[in-house]
Amino acid sequence: MARVGCFAATGLKCRAALAAVLAGALLVSGCVGSGSKAPPRKASRPQAAQAPVEPAYAAGVAPAGTPMQGAPSGTSMPGTAIGNGPVKVALILPLTSPGQGAVVAQSMRNAAELALGEFQGADITVLVKDDRGTPEGAQSATSQALAEGADLIIGPLFAGSVQAAGQAARPMGKPVIGFSTDASVATRGVYLLSFLVQQEVDRIVSFAAAQGRRSVAALIPETTYGRVAEARLQLAAARQGMRIVALERYPAGQPQAAVQRMAHAIGGTAPQADTLFMPEGGDGLPAIAQALQTAGFNAQQVKPLGTGLWNEPRVLALPALQGGWFAAPDNRGFEAFAERYRARYNTEPVRLATLSYDAVTLAAALARMQGAQAFNDGMLTTPAGFAGADGVFRFNPDGTNDRALTVQEIRGGAAVAISGAPRTLVAGN
Repeated sequence: MARVGCFAATGLKCRAALAAVLAGALLVSGCVGSGSKAPPRKASRPQAAQAPVEPAYAAGVAPAGTPMQGAPSGTSMPGTAIGNGPVKVALILPLTSPGQGAVVAQSMRNAAELALGEFQGADITVLVKDDRGTPEGAQSATSQALAEGADLIIGPLFAGSVQAAGQAARPMGKPVIGFSTDASVATRGVYLLSFLVQQEVDRIVSFAAAQGRRSVAALIPETTYGRVAEARLQLAAARQGMRIVALERYPAGQPQAAVQRMAHAIGGTAPQADTLFMPEGGDGLPAIAQALQTAGFNAQQVKPLGTGLWNEPRVLALPALQGGWFAAPDNRGFEAFAERYRARYNTEPVRLATLSYDAVTLAAALARMQGAQAFNDGMLTTPAGFAGADGVFRFNPDGTNDRALTVQEIRGGAAVAISGAPRTLVAGN
């Protein structure tokens, strides 16, 4: 990778040049593409005993019925380091948490190793730390990494752990790039490199409005994910001039009564809504689809709308959702990454593995340009953003992120991109 002849974090020309090189570096490493007919496997919800419950994206566990393999032979145990560069970066994951949490962590650890191996002459050492899936473990692991000289914390995975890591790191002036999908733990200096439902809701509502859709009904699960999606729907619909004509909440896994209550708005020959928003995944949508058929729902009249949780085989196969639209990261980038991952580890990566890959690649690119001094808020929040395996992304000053997302349509049991992800992010959007 080419070097840049600027070493200060200030100055518009220097910052623009650095951003361009970083974007190019991540683009080459991440293999960004657009569109796909073969969606990646999607995450499903972790068991409560494993770790704090977050949306399906947070867990990274394959859907029910998909065999999960353990760590491949030859992989490192918790507490090891990857690379031997002079700049130290910590990677904090729940490597010994119960159940599938450890499998998720191992896959993300492997992805970090893959990233470093593909970045020629990387100037970083990644200190791998185990947080055991708890905030207390995260705080301890972060403190240990800082004591060993880490200038950047990558991870942890769960919201409470990210918050605990931030509490330990920020007084030392060290930033955190976490993987939680809970935007409430984001703040200046604690940045989330994750798939946030807020961005997906914005994208799908904006696209629906651009296609002439003017009214929306919503079926909202009584979960943390559902509540966040509902709040964002209210904002996005108002911004796009769409009316919310019906909104029903339901206990997770029990949508039947809610569907019946809104049958007048989404069924019959003259439904009140022309779209139906359902922020659910493969665990909950089959029951919803069955209830919709009973209520006389017709996807040709009322367009189903969803989030990235739809991007998995169980959802794509549902007859009631054929023709539905959802927003999600570009598929082809993950598929290219997964091919390289399989070739090296002889096992499937979890869907979240690209987050670890991108975070380590970004750290290596920043260190190449300016060493540890590049790990600062100004450089991390450059408006141009960076191009990773899941497309273009940037960190916002408040710790959340923006992503370039596709809109995909369910056709014959597959996801087909009908609106590609932008290759750049507009400043201020």
